[in-house]
Amino acid sequence: MSSDVAIRVQGVSKHHLLFRRPEDRLKQSILPRLQRIVGRTPKTYYKDFAALRNVSFEVCRGETVGIVGRNGAGKSTLLQIVCGILRPTEGAVEVRGRIAALLELGAGFNSEFTGRENVYINAAILGLTKSEIDRRFDAIAGFADIGQFIEQPVKTYSSGMYVRLAFATAINVDPDILVVDEALAVGDEAFRRKCFARIEEIQQRGGTILFVSHSAQTVVQLCNRAMLIDSGEILLDADPKTVVSQYQRLVNLSGEEGRTVRDEIRSITGQVPARAPARLPVGPAGARKEQARAKPAALLEGFDPKLTPQSCVEYEQNGAAIRDLRLLNAREEQLNILEMGRRYTYEYFVDFSAEAFEVGFGMLVNTTSGFGIGGATTAHKRALRTPRVGAGASVRVRFEFDCLLLPGTYFLNAGVLGTVDGHQRYLHRVLDGLAFRVMSADELVATTLVNLNFSPDIIVFPAGAAKTSVAS
Repeated sequence: MSSDVAIRVQGVSKHHLLFRRPEDRLKQSILPRLQRIVGRTPKTYYKDFAALRNVSFEVCRGETVGIVGRNGAGKSTLLQIVCGILRPTEGAVEVRGRIAALLELGAGFNSEFTGRENVYINAAILGLTKSEIDRRFDAIAGFADIGQFIEQPVKTYSSGMYVRLAFATAINVDPDILVVDEALAVGDEAFRRKCFARIEEIQQRGGTILFVSHSAQTVVQLCNRAMLIDSGEILLDADPKTVVSQYQRLVNLSGEEGRTVRDEIRSITGQVPARAPARLPVGPAGARKEQARAKPAALLEGFDPKLTPQSCVEYEQNGAAIRDLRLLNAREEQLNILEMGRRYTYEYFVDFSAEAFEVGFGMLVNTTSGFGIGGATTAHKRALRTPRVGAGASVRVRFEFDCLLLPGTYFLNAGVLGTVDGHQRYLHRVLDGLAFRVMSADELVATTLVNLNFSPDIIVFPAGAAKTSVAS
């Protein structure tokens, strides 16, 4: 096993025997043997279920790999095999380094023991000595922040307290490999932010992370690579944005339609970054509108025919089709080069092939890494929904917005939701259907993604001068 590889999974399959009735287990343990003795073909009293089928992949040191898939796809089974909790039916797993796992709520905790006792037990399982745990206990208790409950039996904890203590223990043992299975979903917002900050610390020091989540934005933000698992198979191993877009395409499909899309996804070749996740450059951003607008408009607004999205994904049509996505300025001119601070119109058309009721239209602005910055929809407010659209009709959809985005390239999504044949669902969706660029401006103050019009006020006090503060 190469020293650069932290996890290697080779040809792993996991089969479960499903019995319809309890007595079938007894039959299976006795009758097939008797049938062989008398020369008859043994009969099976179970159904074989393959949770994983011939799964192979490698995770290098320092990588953060996200795993996405529908419920029952085999994600949790795979992580349990990687962590050594389950044995594979076939194949082999190699792990190099100390692995800390947060697979499910309170996994490994004894409900009768106190929080303190469970910390010592779990940390010892992860390979720490008692003296090492003594030195780290205050840090673990401080991160969990459950107060005096650390001395109470775990069975008295709320779900949030469970996951706080479990996560605090897992990340404070300095793991070489951290495995997380959607466990952070139960924490409150402040705790989740603290957890993600600690995960980023682990990334910065070269730790390896295997991360399962249903949150597309979380996978895109944290991971530099992702895998899509469905029905126990890896359909796609690529960059997070490609994987997430295909997962969203597959998530609500079934039957023949689902099988067709699965085959299409298998044929996709995505680009996998070789190193740590690319972060958005924190360049100068925000602007003094007066100075920006003093420049000729022709230098700021315009249309670049080469600025087209390479990551566009068009989902299945269920009674409607979105077309002709455009950005317009106040003069109704089509463009894709925008100026900060101006107002624009996002327009698209929808052709209906079936009669639809309670129709809502939506849009979303994404970064190049797939992070959703902001959007709008008419579906959430009854007064804004369109009561009925007949088959054969077309609808023009327009969303006006102020361009508060900082310089960079962005993508626009479009979606239409409605009720057709008594079923409410997405009638059509287009991901990354239109690309646009916000032009740079001089003497920028704001950073990251959005201009919030910050006004800095900096005062330098000479040496020996009295410092003043705002009175309460």
